[in-house]
Amino acid sequence: MMKKLLLGIWMVPCMAFAQQPSDSLLIKQISDDVLTNGKSYTLLHQLTKQIGGRLTGSPQFMKAVLWGQQAMKDMGADTVYLQACRVPHWVRGGKDAATVVQMNGRKVKKSLSVTALGNSLGTKPGGITAQVLAVRDFAELEAHQAEAKGKIVFFNYPFNPTYIIPGRAYGESGAYRRNGAAIAAKYGAVGIVIRSLSGSTDNYAHTGVMAYNDSLPKIPAAALGLQDADSLFAWCQRMPVQLHLETHGYFLPDTIGYNVIGVLKGTELPQQYITVGGHLDSWDEGEGAHDDGAGVVQTMEVMRAFKAVGYRPKHSIHFVLFANEENGLRGGNEYARVAAMQTDQPIFALESDEGGFTPRGFGCSTSPEKLAALRSWIPLLQPYGTDKIAAGGGGADIGPLARHFNIPACGLMPDNQRYFDIHHTKADVFEAVNKRELLLGAINMAGLVYLVDKYF
Repeated sequence: MMKKLLLGIWMVPCMAFAQQPSDSLLIKQISDDVLTNGKSYTLLHQLTKQIGGRLTGSPQFMKAVLWGQQAMKDMGADTVYLQACRVPHWVRGGKDAATVVQMNGRKVKKSLSVTALGNSLGTKPGGITAQVLAVRDFAELEAHQAEAKGKIVFFNYPFNPTYIIPGRAYGESGAYRRNGAAIAAKYGAVGIVIRSLSGSTDNYAHTGVMAYNDSLPKIPAAALGLQDADSLFAWCQRMPVQLHLETHGYFLPDTIGYNVIGVLKGTELPQQYITVGGHLDSWDEGEGAHDDGAGVVQTMEVMRAFKAVGYRPKHSIHFVLFANEENGLRGGNEYARVAAMQTDQPIFALESDEGGFTPRGFGCSTSPEKLAALRSWIPLLQPYGTDKIAAGGGGADIGPLARHFNIPACGLMPDNQRYFDIHHTKADVFEAVNKRELLLGAINMAGLVYLVDKYF
């Protein structure tokens, strides 16, 4: 009976809104304004070219905080404030290098494309030189554990090319980036290199966060470009190979970072709010354009568009530029912690953190009843790219909020076939983002937020 009652509660507003042509007209008005007057591409240029990579704790991240704060004030937010949180302060410390120095007993010098993994500690000064133990996966290392002592373990775990959704392959191979160093250290390895988490054809090395086990030695960890990973693995199958690895990463004490929060106050239910966001930090290797400069400026574009068309939301809307998604999630956790102590109540959360490519829809973690209600809006959003609202999704930054309050958490789903070619590399630059695709993503986000505001 309760399930039927809930279904009825959720379906009534959907049936009511479907009969109102004003919804499609308002979304079209938003679309026309964004495509004509949108500022997100200009804002992305400022963020990437004037500030650049925004590693948590760096001066560039603090410049981005002040930039975001001023930009949302200029857009006419009712309130803009900074929410402080303690964040880790990892520093790359220098230029990473990996060089094959011996093959089958003969001296050589073959430089490889390499980048230290985020949060990895550096090698000793001057680097380390050791024979490579090349394995495909954890099971193969387990089978050869007696050979690992004193070696640099090379995990050559590839993206599964049969997966149509690349994120599925990323999730599987991510275990080697996160846990590879700890598992190799258990068997006495002195360092690890991994195959970059990508299915691309280039030779960019991809960074990203890793983690140590505090009960085991903390050995340096780095990623190789795919072409060099293929070469190194092939060499290791035929002969003994020695690798020289030099990285410089270290931690400074935790410092203060900030979530940047702009608010449009609700006209009818101001104590209930919708959260929309992206993360302001990025890795230092590129400019953080797709990851997640795109999500940041799309979030800001939604606010600008609402102001431009004169839409006054019923609920309050929080536009959040989150701190420290990449190597700690401290911003998302702090935002949820503060929300849990307040009387205002969130009702919905939306995040953009899959790049600024052509929008295809949304992924949403919620109940079947609410998912059905969201899917009933697809016809209104379809003209702008939304073909589906899939079960499951959301985003890392809004996850803590959604779990605490048990609210729907949705993530923009762009076409992600190229995302992991660029993700966490030097290629993640402003020039890799298409203006029209970026704007279309903001339009779909604004349309969904408008519908949630009106009918939830």
